[in-house]
Amino acid sequence: MERINPPHLAPPTGFSHAVRAAAGTMVFLAGQTALDGSGRIVGDGIVEQFERALTNLLEVAAAAGAGPSDIAKLTVFAVDVADYRRHARDLGRVWKRLVGGDFPAMAVIGATRLWDETALVEIEGIAVVR
Repeated sequence: MERINPPHLAPPTGFSHAVRAAAGTMVFLAGQTALDGSGRIVGDGIVEQFERALTNLLEVAAAAGAGPSDIAKLTVFAVDVADYRRHARDLGRVWKRLVGGDFPAMAVIGATRLWDETALVEIEGIAVVR
């Protein structure tokens, strides 16, 4: 994967402007929330729920043969984008601990509510397994 960040654009913080993936198998990762194994949302705040949702996404990716560095694109849906931004540094620490320094092309989208009514965040993605 090649992370592309043109120098004339604003420097990306916690994402890449583009990711060029070498030939491989694309894996489409369904939206993951902070559901535990019994189907309950866990975590009181955005940081805890983000960590669980990202962990769930990484587990699904691994089951499909993709590692964290194979993730090319992520979309994060947040019910409170202002809260997400307020906790950006904490979310970044979670990302670095679970994934490392590779950042996919990414977007954060505000949503009025998610499928799981108590979910604060949902993460979906695309990985490319080489």
